[in-house]
Amino acid sequence: MVEKIMDNVITIGETIAVEFKRCGNGIENDTYETVCSFLNRYGGDIYLGIADDGHVVGISERAAADMIRNFIKVISNPNMFQLTVYLEAKIVEYKGKTIIHVHVPPSSEVHSFKKVIYDRVDDADVKVTATSQIASMYIRKQNIFTEKRIYPYLKTEQLRMNLLPKVRQMAINNAGGKHPWESMNDEEFLRSAGLYGEDVGTGQKGYNLAAVMLLGKDETILSVVPGYRTDALLRKVNVDRYDDRLIVQTNLIESYEQLMGFAEKHLWDKFFLEKDRRVSLRNIIAREMLVNTLIHREMTSTYIAKFVIEKDRMFVENANRAVREGVLTPDDFEPNPKNPIIAAFFRNIGLSDQLGSGVRNLFKYGKLYSGKEPELKEGDVFRISVPLDDDYSFDMRTKNVNIGENIGENIGENVGDKVREVSEYTAISNVQKQILTELGNNPYLSARELSEIIGISSRRIEANIKKLKELQYLSRVGSPRKGYWIVKNIS
Repeated sequence: MVEKIMDNVITIGETIAVEFKRCGNGIENDTYETVCSFLNRYGGDIYLGIADDGHVVGISERAAADMIRNFIKVISNPNMFQLTVYLEAKIVEYKGKTIIHVHVPPSSEVHSFKKVIYDRVDDADVKVTATSQIASMYIRKQNIFTEKRIYPYLKTEQLRMNLLPKVRQMAINNAGGKHPWESMNDEEFLRSAGLYGEDVGTGQKGYNLAAVMLLGKDETILSVVPGYRTDALLRKVNVDRYDDRLIVQTNLIESYEQLMGFAEKHLWDKFFLEKDRRVSLRNIIAREMLVNTLIHREMTSTYIAKFVIEKDRMFVENANRAVREGVLTPDDFEPNPKNPIIAAFFRNIGLSDQLGSGVRNLFKYGKLYSGKEPELKEGDVFRISVPLDDDYSFDMRTKNVNIGENIGENIGENVGDKVREVSEYTAISNVQKQILTELGNNPYLSARELSEIIGISSRRIEANIKKLKELQYLSRVGSPRKGYWIVKNIS
């Protein structure tokens, strides 16, 4: 069992949570730097007796016990480690070689080795010297959400109370005509939304950071979180600078509206039908990206959030209170609210759905918009990147069908046939085009599976397939259960 585990570890190599140390002349300082960085990040495993390239050199069996004693002595010495830590080191026999395995759990504190703080970035241990980086590390270690921080001297006059009627109406509309906030006075409303409370640890009462970010006047927000802003940039021609720019430094509600306006100005709103109803892929994707960067960012960080539109992609990025590192997918994504009060507020007013649904929407509609899947990357900076392709349209089976070009390519006896094929194809319904597209990608799909993908009943799928067969765009090979479809190629 141990050998199989070690085989996997060595095959994968060094990562953000795995470090190899040769230790030919004993345990060097860089081993303790790794201990410090693991404590300050997500934890990890250190293997002594393995070179950086994964070659197992081993350590002297006779020296192993003394190395472990010295290791424990150093990590327990307050002059070396601040704060000290207890770790268990185990001797492991692997393919005839002796190695030492140390598991380092993540710590709730910030540690330093020889008065230097280290952090783990990819597979390297990095010195942390900048004040902002150290502050971010302490924020990540906190057991409370910074949005709950109380400001006892903050007055109602410093909030945009004129936004409350609008917010109430949004909540009522989202709830289908009736919402508890409708009958509450302003004080009850703010308490109900979690924007006014008490810190049970200090006894302080007042408005919290969530209230500032959602309803604060611009000058109040900049006074409390001076580094807060979102840069919206268009970079399609002047990629070194920008073609258009919008700097947003207002409350989260109006920030969302301004950023959505920027998206609508610069992104194609491609035609798409869902269950016979036209939906805006652009607005769905932009909404999920912008809501995420607004409500799940670490508000107290000085890192400037961005919304950038380029020729072949758009992305958002923001400071993050990370719980892991790496690329996220719908299969391994675990919802983790960074600002639950703000997130709940956005859900009440209809600008956000249940936690986790945004990721599913991004993958579903992002691929429909560009033909490619988005990428979500978790870290101290959280990034969502969505590919763009102005030539792609899910609604069309082929890109940029140009009748004139087809005629020019087929001058002669085939001209009439080619024009007739193109015009007949553009005359069929959007649902029928979707069926042709899906069966072109997977000719073994059943009517039931097509129904789930396209979002209409199996009976309607079968009726449209019958029509497509009559028009000779589809033909069936084999039995109803084991056969497959052939889609006519008109390109």
